[in-house]
Amino acid sequence: MLSLKRNTAIFFKILLILGFGYFFWLMVKITLEYIPCDPDASFLMIKQTEVAERPEYIVFFYTHVYTSIFVLLSGFLAMLRKNFGLKNFHRNMGKIYIFLILIFAAPSGFYMGIWANGGLLSKVSFVILGILWWFSTFKAYQLARQKKFKEHKQWMWRSFAFTLSAITLRMWKVIIVYLFHPNPMDVYQIIAWLGWIPNILIIEYLIKRKLI
Repeated sequence: MLSLKRNTAIFFKILLILGFGYFFWLMVKITLEYIPCDPDASFLMIKQTEVAERPEYIVFFYTHVYTSIFVLLSGFLAMLRKNFGLKNFHRNMGKIYIFLILIFAAPSGFYMGIWANGGLLSKVSFVILGILWWFSTFKAYQLARQKKFKEHKQWMWRSFAFTLSAITLRMWKVIIVYLFHPNPMDVYQIIAWLGWIPNILIIEYLIKRKLI
């Protein structure tokens, strides 16, 4: 019985790694669309009002795009809680993850949320996401400093749930568009919330069940 549980855990861990690897590669491909910096690249084509009227918008946008890919990778490696034979690898990945979110990714995401497509519903969601992302990461940092590692781990998982919204909102977009073919602005309003609420509910459930 114990062997079965261990094998099942290993199976799901491998599945998680493969799944993350696939979606991370898709995120890399999206990021590469914005190299070099171009005010007319991809998503920015529909944000020309902000680009033209708010010079800081493109700075925040590219800050968010370029740091988020490293946030995803460092966060995932930190969540694995392995050193891979390298001294303090887990700890260093955690430091990179926390630093990038607190200083760059969350603040830039918060700013972009203010100007998000989809009207007030989308803006409120992305602004809340930016605040919760920053707060959960800062809380994890505080707890690590206090050597409260159990609570630190739980808050890191909460933070990573928000980080994964970069992937999950795109998954939901594909599913919703394929099944229902809604108006593009309606899609933004839906995925703005679906991108992160199910993530954090799953993490809270796992924490409550003491599975993480």
